[in-house]
Amino acid sequence: MDGKKINGTLIWYYFICKREVWLMARNLEPDQDDKNIDIGRFIQENSYERDKKEISFGNIKIDIIRKEDGQLVVGEVKKSSKFKESAKMQLLFYLSELKAAGLEAKGVLMFPKEKKREEVELTPEAQKQLQDVVKNILRIIYLDVPPKVEKIPFCKNCGYREMCYS
Repeated sequence: MDGKKINGTLIWYYFICKREVWLMARNLEPDQDDKNIDIGRFIQENSYERDKKEISFGNIKIDIIRKEDGQLVVGEVKKSSKFKESAKMQLLFYLSELKAAGLEAKGVLMFPKEKKREEVELTPEAQKQLQDVVKNILRIIYLDVPPKVEKIPFCKNCGYREMCYS
């Protein structure tokens, strides 16, 4: 676990389920046959076909990247806006990582099934919040045992549910 890098997925799950953060940080994968994971993959692969997709940059993987009016635009594609705040923080993390590397970018959350888009801007307040989130994620990652199971609405569609309720 030494030198564990925070990635966008850990940021996203931090706002949903702390136990998932712990499991994911240990490379325990969710059920890959879970229908919700399949739906997410399908939407990711078949939406915005003209854009560059799945761009790896350091320890992050950006869903979509393009130039608009000379500005770099980074897009995060999600199945629905149900967890919009999580998706926003994930995208802000990407913008922060790019900024740290000297790249200024604009962010856009994309919800193709809902035909919604939302612009996201990295502000000083958002950067401060991200710093706090990263510290909390690191604290969770270095726990000897996972956080206790907390039944939340997300559990019924979670790819990790067998690890929590078996």
